[in-house]
Amino acid sequence: MFFVDVLETEGLGNRSYLAGGARAAVVVDPPRDIDRVIAEAARRGVRIAAVAETHVHNDYVTGGLELARLTGARYLVPAGAEVAYARVAVADGDAEPVDEDLELRAVATPGHTPHHTSYVLEESGRAVAAFTGGLLLIGGVGRPDLVEPRLTEELARAQHASAHRLADRLDDEVAVLPTHGFGSFCSSSRDGGEHSTIGAEKAANPALAQDVETFVAELPAKLDDVPAYYAHMAPANADGPAPVDLTEPRRADADEIARRLAAGEWVVDLRGRVAFAAGHVPGSFDFEVDGRLSTCLAWMIPWGKPVTLLAGSAADVARAQRELARVGIDRPAAAAVGSPADWIVDGARPASFRRATFAELAAARHDRADVVVVDVRRDSERANGWVEGSVHIPVHEMHRRLAEVPPGSVWVHCAGGMRAAVAASVLDAAGREVVAVDDGFAAAADAGLPLATPSDGRAA
Repeated sequence: MFFVDVLETEGLGNRSYLAGGARAAVVVDPPRDIDRVIAEAARRGVRIAAVAETHVHNDYVTGGLELARLTGARYLVPAGAEVAYARVAVADGDAEPVDEDLELRAVATPGHTPHHTSYVLEESGRAVAAFTGGLLLIGGVGRPDLVEPRLTEELARAQHASAHRLADRLDDEVAVLPTHGFGSFCSSSRDGGEHSTIGAEKAANPALAQDVETFVAELPAKLDDVPAYYAHMAPANADGPAPVDLTEPRRADADEIARRLAAGEWVVDLRGRVAFAAGHVPGSFDFEVDGRLSTCLAWMIPWGKPVTLLAGSAADVARAQRELARVGIDRPAAAAVGSPADWIVDGARPASFRRATFAELAAARHDRADVVVVDVRRDSERANGWVEGSVHIPVHEMHRRLAEVPPGSVWVHCAGGMRAAVAASVLDAAGREVVAVDDGFAAAADAGLPLATPSDGRAA
């Protein structure tokens, strides 16, 4: 009897898998923080016999090399991937024994990357699950534009062919187990679900339900912005990531925090946005630990810039450190626990800014001529409608485009409030008068704010 355990990495929208039998197991696309994987294997009472990568990942740092080293497992990497370390080069059709009557069979499925490989788990020669990595997701496919934009159409065509090749060889009841697609920016679609099968994907997945020309023609419209930190993930994975270090960062006092800010380093406040708006270290940035910290911070921070973490508890620092290590921000320069009173030098005062609703924004626009509305949503979100007259600067571009924000009182909004708070903190650090709209975008229409859409013929 086989098992498949799912290891969620929610902040990145990814899943890893531990699959095996009574004595041994394989890990597919492991996360950077491999202690989670080892703990799950220990709970199951199985030995990790193999570690398999479906591709060289573009969105996170793998823990595969270190996991294989620590456990003595065979490290399976697609033969076409150019990597700088020793591994078992896997080719189409290769089979890897996992446990008695259980083996993992490689199926070449180029598309998400040129070397992408899926793995089919077979029990006594019968396929029972397909680890599809970035090929077949639930209701979509992995993006084919991350390797090289000029290869996007070629890879999209390969992806369509790969999806059909895999589906044609498997029974409808075989489980589809992708790595990406649960909110990951590696996915070409925001749709999906929690569970799927080959049969369900044949009925609904565009890669299987559409002809190749329609699939290739419609795919570009589904491709959103690419997080800037992706440029650093594949090279790190190809070179061989260093072992993750999650030991506690050294503590910084108020004087050190002030020195780091003066040096242009990033000081990141992990508390909730309500607490941050009420009082924070002047010049610090708001990235709440309960948000998508790893994606949002890694997307915005200049790569390699030292970061100091401020939090209400040591547990929140540890949680943030783990999330950031998954995307290659390995060691915070320092950390501090407490409140703004502990982090600000004697004689200085905390900074603060207002939070508001869309109804309050509507009233402010009526009463004041200098109100500037800044929309920090992504292009795909704004395409569905925007506040008339608003300035569009996606949150991940705010720190580079501050000069484009017109003079006046700046009211920042997103779809729900979290990204607005991040952008507001960047504007606040730059000395702007700012108000963070902490409200759902649907409330804009209810508040009577004039909205524009592409059908109006007005630029977004």
